[in-house]
Amino acid sequence: MPSTNEIRSTFLNYFAKHDHQIVPSSSLVPQNDPTLLFTNAGMVQFKNVFTGQEHRSYSKATTAQKVVRAGGKHNDLDNVGYTARHHTFFEMMGNFSFGDYFKEKAIEFAWNLITQDFALPKEKLLVTVYGDDEEAATLWKKIAGFSDRSIIKINSSDNFWRMGDVGPCGPCSEIFYDHGQDVFGGPPGSKDEDGDRFVEIWNLVFMQFFEDSTGTRNPLPKPSIDTGMGLERIAAILQGKRDNFDIDTFQSLIHASAEVTHTDAYGKHKVSHRVVADHLRSASFLIADGILPSKDGRGYVLRRIMRRAMRHLHMMGTKEPTFYKLLPALIQEMGQAYPELVQAEALISETLKSEEERFKTMLDRGLSILGEETSLLPQHGKLSGDIAFKLYDTYGFPLDLTADALREKGLSVDQVGFDKAMAEQRARARTSWVGSGDSATEAIWFEYKDQFGTSEFLGHKSERTDAKVLAILIDNKIVHEAKTGTPVALILNQTPFYGESGGQVGDKGVIRNQEVLVTIQNTQKKLGDLIVHYGIVEKGTIRTGQSVTCEINHDYRHAIKTHHSATHLLHQALRNQLGDHVTQKGSLNSAERLRFDFSHTKPLTKEELLSVEKEVNRQIRENLPISTRIMSPEEAVKMNAMALFGEKYGEEVRVVSMGKDENTIQPRAWSIELCGGTHAQRTGDIGLFHIISETGVAAGIRRIEAVSGLATEQLLKENESNLAQITSALNTSPAQLMERVNQVLEERKTLKQEISKLQHQLAMGNEVNADVEKIGAIEIITRNLGEIPPKDLKSIAEELVKKLKYGVVVVFSSFGGKASFVVATTANINQNINAIDLVKIASEAVGGKGGGGRTDMAQAGGPNPQNYQAAFDAIKNKLNSLSSTL
Repeated sequence: MPSTNEIRSTFLNYFAKHDHQIVPSSSLVPQNDPTLLFTNAGMVQFKNVFTGQEHRSYSKATTAQKVVRAGGKHNDLDNVGYTARHHTFFEMMGNFSFGDYFKEKAIEFAWNLITQDFALPKEKLLVTVYGDDEEAATLWKKIAGFSDRSIIKINSSDNFWRMGDVGPCGPCSEIFYDHGQDVFGGPPGSKDEDGDRFVEIWNLVFMQFFEDSTGTRNPLPKPSIDTGMGLERIAAILQGKRDNFDIDTFQSLIHASAEVTHTDAYGKHKVSHRVVADHLRSASFLIADGILPSKDGRGYVLRRIMRRAMRHLHMMGTKEPTFYKLLPALIQEMGQAYPELVQAEALISETLKSEEERFKTMLDRGLSILGEETSLLPQHGKLSGDIAFKLYDTYGFPLDLTADALREKGLSVDQVGFDKAMAEQRARARTSWVGSGDSATEAIWFEYKDQFGTSEFLGHKSERTDAKVLAILIDNKIVHEAKTGTPVALILNQTPFYGESGGQVGDKGVIRNQEVLVTIQNTQKKLGDLIVHYGIVEKGTIRTGQSVTCEINHDYRHAIKTHHSATHLLHQALRNQLGDHVTQKGSLNSAERLRFDFSHTKPLTKEELLSVEKEVNRQIRENLPISTRIMSPEEAVKMNAMALFGEKYGEEVRVVSMGKDENTIQPRAWSIELCGGTHAQRTGDIGLFHIISETGVAAGIRRIEAVSGLATEQLLKENESNLAQITSALNTSPAQLMERVNQVLEERKTLKQEISKLQHQLAMGNEVNADVEKIGAIEIITRNLGEIPPKDLKSIAEELVKKLKYGVVVVFSSFGGKASFVVATTANINQNINAIDLVKIASEAVGGKGGGGRTDMAQAGGPNPQNYQAAFDAIKNKLNSLSSTL
C-alpha cells in the first residue's frame, strides 16, 4: 500500500519523466490575484502565464500545490470532520501545458498514470465530458477504450471552466472512481450523484477559448491544459479506504490527537479528532506562510480555524494548551515535502500555544453561558442572536464555532438577530478583503515587461553605469519624448538604481547625457524585475533610444545599505535573545533609519533591548566581510538560510552571510538570509548601532526602530548638543548633571510652595474692608488675583467670604491666558442669591459657557481674560437688581 508521500512523488516524477518542470507549491497567500483570500487551486500561480501576461522558461509543469478553502467563495470549514472528503487544507496535484500539448496528450497522460502507475482497474473508472465536447468523448474511446456507458455527457457549468467573466475558458473532463454497489450513490448527473459511491479523483480542464464581455468565445491561439487531482482522495482509493480521514497522513495525526487527549480515536470523539487533524494542517501551513491570527482578513480566518480545533480539544478534556503538541507529528508526516514547516516550527509552535492560552481563559465561561442558554431551548430551537453576539464579542467565539457547538445538539443560531447585533463588525469584515493579494496584479506592467524585457540590475557592484532608454512614460502611458519640467517614468535596459522591494527603499540619483538631465526621486520594482525610475526632466529633452549615464546618490545608498545590513544583524540578535520563533514580519530600510517588525508576543525588557544592541555592535566591531552567494533555493535551505515563506523566490536566490558564530564547532556565519537588497561590504561599515524605540504594532508583532552609521552619529551629535545646552544653562558638568537636575527640581518644588504662600497672602491683603462695596444691604468683594493658579481660588474665596456679614465674593485669575472665576456667598444670603447663577454671568462675559458647583461656591471660566472687569460689573448689576427685593 503506497503512502501519501509516495503517491505525491509518483505523480510528480511521472510528469517529470514526460518533460514537465516540477514547480514548488506557491504560498497560500496569492500574489497575483486580488479576488482570492487564499490559494485555492493549483493553477493560481500560473494565472498570468495562461493569460499571456507572464512567460516562464518552461511550457509544461507539474505541482503539488497546498490549498486552503476556509473563507470566501470556497469555504469548507463547517463540514470538516462530519464528511469523508471536506478539508480546510488539502494538496492539489496537477499537470499544466502552456500552449504545448492539448486534449489528446492530457487524456493519455491521465489514463496511463491512473491505470499503469497507480494500477486502478479500468472497470472501476468512468468519465464525464462537457455535452458539446465530442472531441474529448472520441479521445476517451480511443485512448481508454471506454464505451458510451462509461462516458457521461453533462451540459451544466460544472463541466465548463472559466477563469473569470472575461478570459480563458473551456470544457472539462472529470475522472470518477466507483466504490461499488454496496455504497449509496449514483453516477454524476443522476439524482443520487451526491452519494459516496462515485468519487471524482481528477479534473482535466481544456483551456480552449477566450470569452469576451459579450459572451462570445473565440479559439485560443495556443490552447492549454490545467488539471487537478486531490492527493487525499486518490490516496484513500490507493490505500483501500472510502474516507479521506482513514489515509496514513490523517491517521498519524488522529492517533497523535488521541494520545495527547487520552481518548479513543474512534469513540465518541471521532469527529473531534478529525477536526483537530485537519485544522492542525491548515493552521500550521498558514502560519508558515506568514499569516498570524488577527481580527480581520486572513488572520481572522486562521483564528477561526485554530479556535474550532481548540474547542474540540477542550471537549475531549484537555486542561492545558495542547494543540501545539501535535506539531511534531505533522512535521514528521509532511516536513520533507514542505520544508517551510521545519523552518517555521518555532514560530508555529509559539503561535498555536499562545493563541490557545488566550482562548482558554474565555472558553470555560463562554461554554458555560452557551450550556445555560441551550438548556432552555426546545428541540430544534434557535439560540438568540444577542447571545451569539455576546459569545463572539466578549468570549471570542466566532459565529461558526457557536453554530458548530449547537449543531451537535440539533440546534441552530438566529442568524438575523446576530447580524443585527453586530452590524458594524459585519460591515468591517465584509469590506476588509476587497482584494486578497499583498500585491494586486498591475496589468499594464505585464504589457511593458513583455514589450521591453526585464531590467538588468547592476547596482550590487556598481553605482554608475551606461544604459539605453527603452521607454518613457507620462501618467503610465508611453510617449516618445519628454521636455524640461516634465515628470516621467523611465525604463532602461540596465541600471544601478535599486527598485523598492524587500523593505529597502528605492534609490535616488541622476540620469544624464550631454544634452539631458533627469533627477530621479524614486525607483520602483514592478513584477519582480522590471525597474521603473521616477523623476523630473531638469534639462533638455529625453527621447526613446537615447544613451544615458545612470548615477545613484552615493551617500543616500550608503546610508540605506548600512541600515539594511544592520537589520540582518538585528534579526539574528533577536532570535538569539528571544528564541527561534522570532521571524521578520516587515521592514523598512531607509537613509534615515531602519524599522523592523518581528513575531513576538510581549514587549522587550530594557535588559533584553540592551543585550540585543550589544550583540549587534559586537558583530559590527568584528569588521568581518559580508558575503553574497547565488544558489538554488534548495541549497540555501540546506545551509539554514532564513527565508520569508510566502515570498516568491526564483530558480536562483541571493544568500547574504555576515558575522561570525562563536557557538558552533565548524566556522559558520552569524547571520544567513535570503535577500535581494544591497548591503555593506564589511560589518564594520555599518558603524555604531543604536535602538531608538520598541513598540507593539499588532497582536503578536513587535516593532524596533533603530539607526546605524552616519544616522547614529547625527543622532548622537544632536543629543550631545542638547546636553551641552542643558549643562550650560544649569551651570554644571555632564558628570554632575543628574545631581544638578534633582537639585533644580527640589528648588522648584520649594519655590512653588513659597510662591503659592505669597500669592495667598497677597490675595488676602491687609485691609479687607477697603475692597468691600455695598449694593444696598449686600456686601461684595471683587478681586483680580493675576496669575494665581485656578486651583487656589476656592481657598482664597472661602477665607474672604468669612470677612463678610451678608454678601458675595468674586475672585478672578488670568493664569495660562484664560479667565477663571470663583463666586462664594455667605450662608445667610445663600437663600436669596445663588453662586452658580452669578458665576454663569461672569463666564458669559469672558466668552465661556456655563459653570458649576454649589449654591454657595461655584466656579467657571472663559477664553477672554481681558474682559474680567465686564464680568465684575455684570455681577454687580445683577446684585443691584436683586437688592431691592431683599
